[in-house]
Amino acid sequence: MASDTCTLTQAQHSAIQTACQQLAPSWPLDQMIAVSPYWPMRHERIEQVSARLSALAGISMLMPESDYLDWYRRGLISPQALRTALAESGLGLNVDELIQTIEQSEEKLPWQSLSALLDEHRARHKMAWRDEIIHQISQFCAAHFQQAQPMLHREHSQAQPDLYAHWLVVSQRDRGLSIVLDEPDLHRYFKQLPDDPNALIAEALSTLGVQDEQVELYAHALLLDIGGWGAWVAYLRWQGELNGEPHDQMLDLLAIRMAWELVLWRYQQAHFPTFFTTLEHSWKQSLGRLQNLPAQHQTQQKPLWVWARAAELSYQQQLHHALSSPVNTSAHPIQCQAAFCIDVRSEIYRRALEAQSDGVQTMGFAGFFGLPLSYQPQQADVNRPQCPGLLLPSLVATHAQSDKHSAASLNAQARWQGFSKSATSSFSMVESAGWLDTFKLLKKAFFASEQAHPVDKLANRQDWSLTQNGEELSARQKAELAAGVLHAMGFEQFAPTVLLVGHGSHSTNNLQEAGLGCGACGGQSGEVNVKVLAWLLNDKAVRTELQALGVEIPEQTRFIAALHNTTTDHLRCYGEQPGTEIMSWLQSATAAAQKERAAKLDEQLVDADREALDQALIARSLDWSQTRPEWGLANNAAFIVAPRSWTRGIDLQGRSFLHDYQWQHDPDFKVLETIMTAPMLVTHWINMQYNASTTDNLHFGSGNKVLHNAVGGNIGVFEGNGGDLRTGLAMQSLHNGHDWMHQVQRLSVYLAAPKSAIKEITARHDVVKQLIDNEWLYVFQWQETGEISRFYQQRWWPVSAAQISQDEEQKIVQCL
Repeated sequence: MASDTCTLTQAQHSAIQTACQQLAPSWPLDQMIAVSPYWPMRHERIEQVSARLSALAGISMLMPESDYLDWYRRGLISPQALRTALAESGLGLNVDELIQTIEQSEEKLPWQSLSALLDEHRARHKMAWRDEIIHQISQFCAAHFQQAQPMLHREHSQAQPDLYAHWLVVSQRDRGLSIVLDEPDLHRYFKQLPDDPNALIAEALSTLGVQDEQVELYAHALLLDIGGWGAWVAYLRWQGELNGEPHDQMLDLLAIRMAWELVLWRYQQAHFPTFFTTLEHSWKQSLGRLQNLPAQHQTQQKPLWVWARAAELSYQQQLHHALSSPVNTSAHPIQCQAAFCIDVRSEIYRRALEAQSDGVQTMGFAGFFGLPLSYQPQQADVNRPQCPGLLLPSLVATHAQSDKHSAASLNAQARWQGFSKSATSSFSMVESAGWLDTFKLLKKAFFASEQAHPVDKLANRQDWSLTQNGEELSARQKAELAAGVLHAMGFEQFAPTVLLVGHGSHSTNNLQEAGLGCGACGGQSGEVNVKVLAWLLNDKAVRTELQALGVEIPEQTRFIAALHNTTTDHLRCYGEQPGTEIMSWLQSATAAAQKERAAKLDEQLVDADREALDQALIARSLDWSQTRPEWGLANNAAFIVAPRSWTRGIDLQGRSFLHDYQWQHDPDFKVLETIMTAPMLVTHWINMQYNASTTDNLHFGSGNKVLHNAVGGNIGVFEGNGGDLRTGLAMQSLHNGHDWMHQVQRLSVYLAAPKSAIKEITARHDVVKQLIDNEWLYVFQWQETGEISRFYQQRWWPVSAAQISQDEEQKIVQCL
């Protein structure tokens, strides 16, 4: 064992820490929520981050030029938008010259690590060093973190095993590495590695000759090599910080990746001295290119950013035109109110429901309905969050009466599922299950039926208990909670029937099903949240306390919990049912929404009658072989924060998140501040995950879902049986086999609020300011007259939906 003699300098330590903060988290399968993989780099301009990732790992944040040209030819990018984007860019090109420049440009290759350089000289019959390294690290991480999984559910009472130390022990004992890699004595070099990860990194930097100014980029490049496991480590760090028990293993992961570079260097030096001279020269050249490479990639990408901006402008101009008419505020007696999640899939159903009657009012609010809770079935060893990943649940919802039989069954299922998904269970699971499991598989294949999540089966009761820090909430505390939710949702009056509509997806044989659920509910359905809120608002004691708080709910008003199945567009009501007329409206809205979605799901369904279409969508949700049960949030493009009356009647094509807000009822703008610092960030995350999975599915997507295998029970998926942990969306969630179902563009946010309030809130929150000023999203102020202005770099810029002249294009250049 080598002695730990090398130490990191202050400059090296700072650079390493910076690099270790550059990877975004990825949530486990049963809580799969959308995350922007660029989130930790939001303090830089988006073009700089794009160039950096391209230079370090060949990651693309832009579509290929062929796709942009195709969109242009199909009219998805308008000539006027392209002229405007060109004028903004300052490239001094016309459209023809832009196309010619892209077609003639040479692709800039990414930086090469030592293992990548070695692959250029490796024998053809041998596996590439880089691929084998990723495979070896990934297999180790899968085993290590599966062992650590139980500790995540013990209230963080025990520290997880040290990642680097565990890897070092395993690697030093694994004599099979030399055999598998066909490199005699390779395993001996692992015994020379230091015990401490900091010492390892210092020794590697010194041996490989990495200069202080190169350390951050070098470390970041190595982490991107194993970005999937880096995302899991970032998730564990995120959870630790939320729980006030930070535990960061990113440096350990970096040390493991860097240890392989050091081992290969020493192995080549000792066994192939002649070749090593050439390798050393190539390595010095590679390091010398490292610092200047991001700037070179940024220059090369400028024409592509013109196309990206033109695609965004084309959509914005169409939307601005739709929103530019003065608002019609004529009022009608309201018979039914329906509050939906802001999810883009809800927009289609809301529009269909509103078309049934002027007496229907729909509202939009984040799908956890302001309840930061976790769900804990009594007597069960299950506790799952039902709120956004940005939040730590502060409330626990459980049932007032326990169901010991169902809870015991759930515990047994949880233990059996954990066994069945473990790394070593493939054959033992089948042997233990025997012919009984074979019968179950055949039954599901030929007699498909709806399969509810075992936890959701316990949520069918109507009586609930809410606790905080182990104490039951009083009627007054419940009323204060309810009053805050009602204020945030913008209730001015209450109809006789108020539907609280959560949403969930249903598909079969889909490891990423949670990714189709409600992101605001932690990847679950919103069923628990709407049931708890309806229970609160119907409680007589709570209503009495609400009166004392100035909230008057008419005695005849009934809140009904409901769930929108986004796969079939069925809407199910729980407990007390709405009247016959409202049920008829819901059924007609389901049929209309199904009809609108059918064209994107299957062309053969377009001409189907109402009953046939309904049955086809149900069958689709139960089909084990169906890889595209629904399109989720694909093609999301806008987040509109305004009264629903402003957008009612406008076909937003299922591309807009809709959040109700009326600034006149928000005198201190606290609600607006919450929207801009929570739902706006969540919608940005969703938008960026879909963008990243589309532009670079290899690095930020999960490939072919047919090949998915669960890792560590619940951690994530492999595509096949190895490689890096895959994060993001599968190709089947983005592409229909012929065309992309998601058009890549940054989120356009429209806020119906005073300019001064938007500006002040932005100034108070660095995160919001970074997203706006570094152009990770667009923020527009929308007035009741239809006037729209863009907020950027702390200034306001007028926006016109009309076609602009060349003189006006020059004005835009001067402004931007």
